[in-house]
Order: sequence, then structure tokens, then C-alpha cells
Amino acid sequence: MELWELALVALAMLVGLVGVLVPVLPGLAVIWAAGLVWAWLEDGVAPWLVLAAVTAVLGAGTTAKYVLPARALRGSGAPTSTVLAGAALGVVGFFVLPVVGLPLGFVGGVYLAEQARLRAPRAAWASTVVTLKGIGIGVLLELAAGLVAVGLWTVSALIIAA
Repeated sequence: MELWELALVALAMLVGLVGVLVPVLPGLAVIWAAGLVWAWLEDGVAPWLVLAAVTAVLGAGTTAKYVLPARALRGSGAPTSTVLAGAALGVVGFFVLPVVGLPLGFVGGVYLAEQARLRAPRAAWASTVVTLKGIGIGVLLELAAGLVAVGLWTVSALIIAA
């Protein structure tokens, strides 16, 4: 594999890492796709084994991203409809205010759903904060999975290239 091809794969993976933090790009999917391209262009079995390991790491990160906020909501007593309300307003917010509208809409949706359910602003906000903490932990775990996957690929690419 040529150096410029490796550089393009690395650049795509960096874009994927940014995508984890900026809700416009599907970050982990971009990292995985870059790893797939690399495995496809490399010779031998080793790149495919690396891709399998990267897939496992990214799968765990993706699972954590969705499981933890839902668990945090259940812990606060909020129903699943609260998450759905947050997701719906997040999608609307994304189109109204690109990039920042998604998280703002999600928070607003969760708060409004909890306000309608609890009829108490402080309790609704407390439930919203619990949800945001769960989402924050999910994003951090997703970022950690992306960093581990990129690190795994980097070490493997250096060993295979040598």
C-alpha cells in the first residue's frame, strides 16, 4: 500500500473521530469504512483480522452509546417515550439549527416530556440532567472506542508496512 493511501485512510479515521463529537457525521461508521478500505487494499489475512478486532471495538462503543442513556433514564424513572420525544425534537432541531440543533432539540424534548409527565419544573430538570449525564458517558465511551480502533489500526498499519 502506498504512503498516500495510508494517509487518506488515516485522514478518514480522523474525520470519523471528529464525527463522534460533532453529530453530523456517523463517526464510528466512518472509522470502520476506512478500516475496510485499508483491509481491502492490503495483502494477506492480517488486515482482515485487524478489521475484525476494529469491528468488535466499534460495535461495543456503538452499543454503549445507546444502552447507557436508556439505562440512565430508567434509573430516573422516565419512560421510553421521554427518549423518543427527545429524539424527535433533536431531529427537528437538526434541521432548524444545523449541528447545534440536534443536542439542543434533544435536551428540550426530554425536558418537555418530563415536564408534562411530572408537572414539576425542578423534577423535570433533574431527570433531564440524569439523561444528559448518561448521554455524556455514552459519547465518551464512543470516543474511547473510536480512539482504540484508530490506535489498533495505526499500530497494525505500521507493523504491516514495515
